[in-house]
Amino acid sequence: MLTDQQKTDTRRFCGYPAYGASPAGNIGWRFYTAYGLLEYRMNNLSDAEIVVVLGYLATLTQLEAAVPASSENLDSDAAATWRHNRDEVANRLQLFDGWCRRLCGFFGVPPGEGLGSSGLSWTV
Repeated sequence: MLTDQQKTDTRRFCGYPAYGASPAGNIGWRFYTAYGLLEYRMNNLSDAEIVVVLGYLATLTQLEAAVPASSENLDSDAAATWRHNRDEVANRLQLFDGWCRRLCGFFGVPPGEGLGSSGLSWTV
């Protein structure tokens, strides 16, 4: 079974909003079919599926952390023979976004609004 933190990361990486501490009424994001399907699947994974999800979460955590770390190179365009990749941040975001969408595919849910319907989840 996934921990609360792993479920939170899964929702976030799939582009779905925070779940919250308790249900409130019968309207809103909690009652979207795709969101409910994601919650059901997260709560009913087989042991083998948990291993796959944990692999996705580890990869996505590293990819997400690499985006802000790439800001270290924004102040230099070139140094000696080294040349800065001006598209580094966009490339990293695109890679991260693609892996987020793969996680959605594994769960069989469409990307949430946080990922948008196409393109990058964040703009540069």
